[in-house]
Amino acid sequence: MTTLVDNVYDALLTGTDRVQRAPFKAGSAIAPQFETGRTTVGLMAEHGFSALVTVRRGATTHTIVFDAGLSPDAMTTNSERLGIDLSDATAIVLSHGHFDHAGGLVGLSARRGRRALPMVVHPGAWTRRRIAIPGAEPDLLPTLSKKALEAEGFRLVERRHPSLLLDGSVLITGEVDRTTEFEHGMPAAHQAWDGSEWRHDPRVIDDQALVVHLRGHGLVVLTGCGHAGAVNIVRHAHRLTGVARLHALMGGLHLSGPSFEPIIGPTVAALTELQPQLVVPGHCTGWRAQQAIATALPDAFVAGSSGTSYRMTAA
Repeated sequence: MTTLVDNVYDALLTGTDRVQRAPFKAGSAIAPQFETGRTTVGLMAEHGFSALVTVRRGATTHTIVFDAGLSPDAMTTNSERLGIDLSDATAIVLSHGHFDHAGGLVGLSARRGRRALPMVVHPGAWTRRRIAIPGAEPDLLPTLSKKALEAEGFRLVERRHPSLLLDGSVLITGEVDRTTEFEHGMPAAHQAWDGSEWRHDPRVIDDQALVVHLRGHGLVVLTGCGHAGAVNIVRHAHRLTGVARLHALMGGLHLSGPSFEPIIGPTVAALTELQPQLVVPGHCTGWRAQQAIATALPDAFVAGSSGTSYRMTAA
């Protein structure tokens, strides 16, 4: 799994046998203030998330793009600087419809030309949403257009229920069961249009995760924002697969800000009981939650950064 876009890019992070960091000199750009007329550039970071997942099973290799970041060019720019050809992607999966996970779709379609690319998406991803803070003018969030995506060459596969992709190698959870007592979802300011009025939208029902069963080790779970709750998502993956072990949890866990920081404690406690071997909390997880995870699971925690690759090998 390679993180194409995350909230952070740190060129000084060091790698390990399972973690490969992006090179310090990821690219170059024209800069006349220097004697050579050029300067070294790194990778782009923004409030968004995108990952490239490559699954090898026997002699077959498949690649999936999971989310597309916030801006139209961050995912494609970082891919080019990393030497990654996104045109090789077999499919794209959207974790949910929020704009900070879909901004780079136009850049992806431009790289592929007119070749159709399957996109697995929950039908709730087209929901109109806004942030309505009392005393302030409501802020309408950018809403995905089904018509526009189809015109860009995406072949939409809308599913509420779990999906198996790539000859059964990858599971997309579909809607996640909400079973914990502490993961209550988005605050009252997050609203959705139900066709007649704006209502509180705590569940973000289109939130889904990607799961791979790594033979001999357990489940690898990749989230976009984790609006369903990190623990809910992992437990849901356990129920769907019948696999009790969690090997890795990666992606946004949405534990940032005053509405979510109160559940950092029970979330970290539940994750600690699962004893994962790798935890890479990124995007909307927040620094307080990352600090708590790093303290509770020091051997499993790895700081995320745009351009980082993680290699996980079956037994």
